[in-house]
Amino acid sequence: MNTTADPTDATPAAFCDQCGEPADAAGHTACARRRELEPPRYCGQCRRRMVVQVTPRGWTAKCVEDGVRTA
Repeated sequence: MNTTADPTDATPAAFCDQCGEPADAAGHTACARRRELEPPRYCGQCRRRMVVQVTPRGWTAKCVEDGVRTA
């Protein structure tokens, strides 16, 4: 299991991190706007719902399979 996500990882996300639908599907305009203000809610690799904690200094999103992402 990966404990931290690598922001330089070149693996493209298979799923949208906002709605959980396939990333190559049409209709992610609202997701792109929401992504500017909110942390990811779904794992882009496995589509699982992530545990998200928002703090005044940023956010942490944890996937049980793919590890932690932070901002």
